[in-house]
Amino acid sequence: LPLEEVSSKLEFSITLSSNDLVPDLKYSKKQELLYQLIRYLHEEKGLGYRKISYKLNSWGIKTPREKKWYPQSVHSVLKRRNQRDNRIDNQRNQRYPIEIGKVKLKHILIT
Repeated sequence: LPLEEVSSKLEFSITLSSNDLVPDLKYSKKQELLYQLIRYLHEEKGLGYRKISYKLNSWGIKTPREKKWYPQSVHSVLKRRNQRDNRIDNQRNQRYPIEIGKVKLKHILIT
């Protein structure tokens, strides 16, 4: 008479969701200073992108890639920072619930 053995196993699924899939890179000191300066000139002094680019170039301040400033690059600094901040607030920091599927106990007859 063969001996029979019953083995049991538990099956279930877990779903985890996250937007935190890339490193949270901080602005360099130079990038942060440039952003603060451009924002000050634009919001506090009321200067347009063209005047800001002229001032930065006349002061000998280069872009983070050591290039000359253009009105588009000034606009880009403000736009990209705003996009980044919104992405961090609305996507990266969003929390999702952990979902656990149905739990099944299966018995396997081993002969």
